[in-house]
Parts: sequence; structure tokens; C-alpha cells
Amino acid sequence: SQYSAVDTNPLSVYVMQPIWNKIIKIVPLWIAPNLLTFSGFVMILVNYFLISFYDWDYTASGTSPGLVPTWVWLFSAFTTFCAYALDSIDGKHARRTQSSSPLGELFDHGLDSWATSIFVLSFFSVCSRDNGKTGVSVYTMYIYLSIVLFNFMCSHWEKYNTGVLFLPWGYDLSQVVLITAYLLTGVVGVEVWQKPLLFGYYITDVLVVLLIGFSLLLSFPQTLYNIHRAHLKKTLKNGSLYEGLLPLVSPLLLFVLLTVWVVLSPGNILAKQPRLFLWMVGVTFSNVICKVIICQMSSTRPELLHWFLFPLALVVYAAISGLLGWAEEAVLAVFTTLVTAAHVHYGVCVGRQLSEHFNIYIFSLKKRIQE
Repeated sequence: SQYSAVDTNPLSVYVMQPIWNKIIKIVPLWIAPNLLTFSGFVMILVNYFLISFYDWDYTASGTSPGLVPTWVWLFSAFTTFCAYALDSIDGKHARRTQSSSPLGELFDHGLDSWATSIFVLSFFSVCSRDNGKTGVSVYTMYIYLSIVLFNFMCSHWEKYNTGVLFLPWGYDLSQVVLITAYLLTGVVGVEVWQKPLLFGYYITDVLVVLLIGFSLLLSFPQTLYNIHRAHLKKTLKNGSLYEGLLPLVSPLLLFVLLTVWVVLSPGNILAKQPRLFLWMVGVTFSNVICKVIICQMSSTRPELLHWFLFPLALVVYAAISGLLGWAEEAVLAVFTTLVTAAHVHYGVCVGRQLSEHFNIYIFSLKKRIQE
């Protein structure tokens, strides 16, 4: 299927695109577009693990403000900008080198589906978890992450039904907000997040309200409207309502299972291991969405239940029934490790298959020699 995306965001069209068009001219023509995509993702990962090293349990900013060195926040701003730039120019570079392929499209969106959660998890270190005075509660973090992922899911669910990816306005805005937040934290210090901004409200409160407002009042209605318009024009990809809603089943069940675990966990797992739990949420979500993206690109039907749901359901049942007892955290760690490994393995396998199928290398513009 021919890739088509629509971007109507003024910030993107008038401010960012002209910047990317200048940056792209510096990129040598021999560099493979996937290399740009992957480099951006690696930068996001490096930044995430660096912040995790200084602030594993999301308390550094709240309890001991100087714990994360200033250079880390400035490095975060730098890596976030680079990742944003690379993610924005990889497609342009593919067209420039005439190497656009479904492999590249999948590579880009697949890594985005994972990066989305990592951006959010890194940002939580800026505002820190609730310590009675400032910060956000781990439950707010979970809801916040879920809303961001819900938004991501919506735009791909919409593409599954309409064949067009309508780029959500929130994307460019969120990247600019993230970079600004890191710069501000680096220059002023984390204290800036712990002083009320207006009428006793903190900047973090404002951001949460903005995020929820943006998603539920702008993005989601826009998705429904675009699908409705395609329905009127008779350009919908799927004949039946069942087929149209099919990709939503697994992500929604995933969210239900995770929420049940969060709410009913006897050991209060989210409060004990927020970083591990939220990382697991991001990985499982990314794998579920990658399957949807592949179905949408290959015009195949997604399976009703993603296989991750079965082991997850077992773990959640064992946890909330008290079977796991003190071992709940250990089981979470093992489960997180396994789904992360499964997700990476899946990505490598799909990449290899597509690279053989289209007779191209993933990270090089040289043509493969037919065996």
C-alpha cells in the first residue's frame, strides 16, 4: 500500500518543517534512512537509561533536587531534539535517496510506538513522584502514560480504517514542550517544577490538564471524524464494523488487565516499582500496536487476542489473588525482561523477513545480491 500521511499542524508546517528542510541538506546521500531512524531511537534509550541511573524510583527531583546533575538535563534536551529531528527527516531522506520502502515505514512507526512511552517515562523524572508536597502520584503517571499511548493507538487505528495517517497535532507540541522542559530544568533547576505557577497550581498540573484536554477534546474526536468522513465517502478499508473495531480489542484488554493489576495489587506494585511497571506497560503496548501497523500495511486482519495477553492474565491473576505474595516484584521483573526480549526478537525477525522480501539491507543503501 502506498504510504500517505497528512500533517496540518501549524507548528509543524510553519516552524519545524523549514528547519528540517535545512538540516536534511547536511545528511550525506550514502546514509540509509533507517540508520537515521535507529540513531534517534538509540539516543532516546541512552537518555532514558542515564536518567534511570540517577533516579531509579522517580524521587530525585522531589526529595534531593541536586541529585541529577545539571548536564544530564541538558543532555536530555539535546538527545530529545536530535531524536525529534531524525524522526522528522528520515522520510524526507528516503524520498531524497529514492529508497522509500514498507520496511522503512514499519521501522519508523514501530520504533515510534516504543519511543512514545520512553519519552514519557524520562519526563517523569523531571516532575518527580508525589512526596506529600510536590510531584505527581504514580497513579497519575500511569494514567498519563495510558492517555499518550491511547493517542498513538488512535492515529494508527484510524490509518487501519482510512489508509491515511493523520499526524496528531500533539506530537510536535509534545516534543517542543519536552525539549523546553529539559532546558528549563537544566538552567533553573528542578525547583522550578515545585513552586506553584498560578493560583496554587503547579506547571505539572497544567501539563496534565493540557495533555488530557488535547487527547480527549482534539485528537480523539478528530480520529472519529476522519473515520466518519471516510465512511461517508465510501473509502473505508474495512467492510464491517467488527473488522473496523478489531484492532482495538487487544490494546483495550491490555489496558484492562494492567489497570486491574495496578488497582488490586496486594503489594501495591506500581508504588513499589513504578519504573519497571511503566516500562513493561510501554513494551507490551508497543508490541500490540506493531501487529496492528503490520496488518494495516499488509491489508490483513489482526488477530483478536494478542499472545502477550495470556501470560499477562496469568501473572495478574496470580498477583491479585495473593498467590505471588512477596514474590510479586520478582515476577514483575522476570515478566518485564521476557516481554522486552520477545519484543526485540520480534522486531529483528520482522526486519530480517522484510529485508529479504524486498531485497534491501536495513542499514545500507546497497542492493542485496539475489541468492
